[in-house]
Amino acid sequence: MWPNFDFEQEQWSRGAIRVGGVDEAGRGPLAGPVIAAAVILAPEAVPEGIRDSKTLPADRRTSILAQITAQADVGIGEASVEEIDRLNILRASHLAMCRAVEALRQRPCHALIDGNLIPRDLALPATAIVKGDALSLSIAAASIVAKTRRDAIMWDLAQQYPGYGWETNQGYPTKCHKSALENLGVTPHHRRSFKPVYQILCQENFVTS
Repeated sequence: MWPNFDFEQEQWSRGAIRVGGVDEAGRGPLAGPVIAAAVILAPEAVPEGIRDSKTLPADRRTSILAQITAQADVGIGEASVEEIDRLNILRASHLAMCRAVEALRQRPCHALIDGNLIPRDLALPATAIVKGDALSLSIAAASIVAKTRRDAIMWDLAQQYPGYGWETNQGYPTKCHKSALENLGVTPHHRRSFKPVYQILCQENFVTS
């Protein structure tokens, strides 16, 4: 099933002029920030091929991203590794979502949020949609923007910290990444509150104490 405008149409019928889709990328990785995007699509200018970013190859995401950026109102928000460790990953993801909405050129009348929770600090009406990136065109567009931006960040970090495989695993806990953690240690970009990283740090402290 391809995403459509059914959820947006419901809000338009209730008087909402601008409906934005919001999604995040990077809740599961052991390293790097969490990135969120908010997108307000123009119904008359929707790029072709918008789908859940996880179902698209990288080159297709990049191509669609260029169209989304050219034709839609796009906002991007980020929560740092420090914020993830301090707040927890859910709260940090919601913080990034709020920042993405705030970064839009125009304030949405209503936001469609991927997932089952609405960020508590989001200062506008919103609807949470489970698997929204597969159902709503606006959320699917946001998922493409967020994932493409985060992948680019992790590729850049991979050049600074070679050996962890971030250019291909994007910081997720693959066998290669976890092996590198044990052999190369924890970097400043690792999430210390995540169990595999925390365990490595505990081992290091035990050895040095």
